[in-house]
Amino acid sequence: MHIELPDKRYYGIGEVAEAFGVNTSLIRFWEKEFDALKPKKNAKGNRKFTPEDIKNLKLIFHLVKERGFTLEGAKTHLKEEKQKTLNNFEIITKLEDIKSQLIKIKSEL
Repeated sequence: MHIELPDKRYYGIGEVAEAFGVNTSLIRFWEKEFDALKPKKNAKGNRKFTPEDIKNLKLIFHLVKERGFTLEGAKTHLKEEKQKTLNNFEIITKLEDIKSQLIKIKSEL
């Protein structure tokens, strides 16, 4: 899945939910369930996600929504094989970017 977000220091929860195509409640739920997600909160309690949080969200989204892991399965997978999972996820992301570029070039021809 290719996520389009502008280069910023912080992202609001609405922006993040829209980019992933999910409800904000799911993002808040994942924040409670996964220790890797630690968005900053301002005085009003609004969540601000850093680019590092977005990377972790992409990985969680990939495991839960795309690969079909349960929440418990995704948690244990991240704890036991985090580096291997990150490497595979980076390769998949790069290949998806190349695929989208090739499709764009094909449509221009």
